[in-house]
Amino acid sequence: MEAMSFDLSVHSPRIRTVLIGGGPCSGKTTALDWLRKGLEMRGYQLIFVPEAATELITGGVAPWTCQTYDDFQRAVFEMQIGKEAAFVHAAEKMDAESIVVIIDRGVMDHQGYMTSEGFAQLLEEHGTTRDELYARYDIVIHLETAAKGLIEAYTLENNSARMESPEEAANVDDRLIAAWVDHPNFHLVRNTEIFADKMGNLMREVLLFLEGEVPELLPFETRHERGEAESEQA
Repeated sequence: MEAMSFDLSVHSPRIRTVLIGGGPCSGKTTALDWLRKGLEMRGYQLIFVPEAATELITGGVAPWTCQTYDDFQRAVFEMQIGKEAAFVHAAEKMDAESIVVIIDRGVMDHQGYMTSEGFAQLLEEHGTTRDELYARYDIVIHLETAAKGLIEAYTLENNSARMESPEEAANVDDRLIAAWVDHPNFHLVRNTEIFADKMGNLMREVLLFLEGEVPELLPFETRHERGEAESEQA
C-alpha cells in the first residue's frame, strides 16, 4: 500500500487547494456555507477540511488543559497537517475531473498565536519552513474580523471556542495577516457595511482564481435574496 505523503506542495493539477482563514468573528463559518452553495451551483466537486483547533477544544484539548499554550498549538499543527493530507490524498483517488479542496484555516496560523521563538522551534521540530507551509495552499483568503470597524457585530455567542475581547481579536487578526501576507497568492477580504457584500467579494476572489474571470451575476445571487445574509458574522 502506498504511504500517505504529508507534503501537499505537489498534488495533481486537477486538485486545487483553497484556504479560507480569518480573525475571530470574521464570518468564516457563514462564508464556507456560501462557498459550498455557490460553487456547487457551478458544478464544482468540493471537499471541505474542517478547522482543527475548534475540534480539539470541543474534544477537551484546549489551551487551558495543556501544560503550555505552545503545547496546544503543537497539537493543532499536527492534527491540521494530518487532516489536510488525508483529505487531499482521498481527492487524488477520486474520479472527478476537477476537485476544489476548501481548507478551514491553515498551518501558518500558528505564527499568529505563538511567540517567534516557539514558532521557529515548531518548524524545526517538524523539519519544515515557512515557504514549504505556504506551498500547501494554492490560494489563501483572509476574512477581516468584525472587531475592526464593525464592533457592533462582534460576538462570542456563536463559537464556544472563541474567547477574545474585540481588542484582542483585532490584534489576533493583525498577527494572522502578518503570518500569511507573504504567500504568493494572498488576498484580504475586508469588512463591508452589508455582510452580503463581504461574501460577494470572497466569492469573486475564489471564482477569479478558479475560472480566471468573474461572472456578471454571482452564483448565490441567482438563488438568494441579499437580505438572507445581512449580518451573519460567524
